[in-house]
Amino acid sequence: MSAKSVSVISSATDTTPQQSSISIPPLVGASLEELTAWVQQQGQPAYRGKQLHDWIYHKGARSLSDISVFPKQWRAEVAETPIGRSTIHYRSVAPDDTVKYLLKLTDGQIIECVGIPTEKRLTVCVSSQVGCPMACDFCATGKGGYKRNLARHEIVDQVLTVQEDFQQRVSHVVFMGMGEPLLNTDNVIGAIKSLNQDVGIGQRNLTVSTVGIRDRIYQFAQHQLQVTLAVSLHASNQALREQLIPSAHSYSIDDLLAECREYVQITRRRITFEFILLAGVNDLPQHAMELAQHLRGFQSHVNLIPYNPIQEADYKRPNENRIQAFVNVLKQQRIAVSVRYSRGLEADAACGQLRRTVTSDQ
Repeated sequence: MSAKSVSVISSATDTTPQQSSISIPPLVGASLEELTAWVQQQGQPAYRGKQLHDWIYHKGARSLSDISVFPKQWRAEVAETPIGRSTIHYRSVAPDDTVKYLLKLTDGQIIECVGIPTEKRLTVCVSSQVGCPMACDFCATGKGGYKRNLARHEIVDQVLTVQEDFQQRVSHVVFMGMGEPLLNTDNVIGAIKSLNQDVGIGQRNLTVSTVGIRDRIYQFAQHQLQVTLAVSLHASNQALREQLIPSAHSYSIDDLLAECREYVQITRRRITFEFILLAGVNDLPQHAMELAQHLRGFQSHVNLIPYNPIQEADYKRPNENRIQAFVNVLKQQRIAVSVRYSRGLEADAACGQLRRTVTSDQ
């Protein structure tokens, strides 16, 4: 890291990250070693790096002028250095205490993240892009289009924001918000490492969800992370997957599953397959049997998600009998399966509902 710059990943118009440099770095997402190097390059002693790290990740500093242990003169000199924090543009609380946040970034873009509390843990659902280019037919985020990738600090900031708002340590993070994480792999991996090493969240408590991008699952496996990979399958055959997921036209379900098997061989970690149940579309017993045939002998777990309604699509959630019938077929075929009922439904904070807007009645 030079005296006035740091290499960052930035992609405002393309889904492929490119290296670029900015004159003043956002400090969120930087490691203890990077922060120490930065303060030394500013003429400060090395121990200031640990102080800076502690104030950013554990004391919620939003400006270097907030850090009272720093000399007043130096604080004034570096007051304009961006730490890299967003502002809460809007906050909505569901009856189940799930909180949806609309966060405003420094360029004015709006993203969403969700805080999901339970009795024993606090999970944050983070976004990896502004919008999403995948345009899945049942998902509100894809209906809004794609703007750009999020930088490493913009991903980590979401977790810090929720942690501060809840006044509770975040224990789990899922990359299931806006965007396709594997179209922003470098920044996502950088954020994972920062969340693990700097914020203190175990890698096994981190989940990265992808709809499946050719060769990217294999590339992701090379990093040998201990995170959970969740693949959004949502269909039991190629024709149905193409109907629901536009990218499936160029990446067949067979090719996707072959790459997933490579991932398991490389990482020795089980894959979760996410499957949104749409009434009368993909929720029939024959669909469950097709899915079981694909996954037989696979080190995997199926996570069934009853559809969460959005204004932009006419799909319906199946009734409990249809859901249980689907589960029963998978269990009979010895496929590990569970049903996940999304939290935050009433606040449009559930899976597939994030859309960067505030409704008129809010």
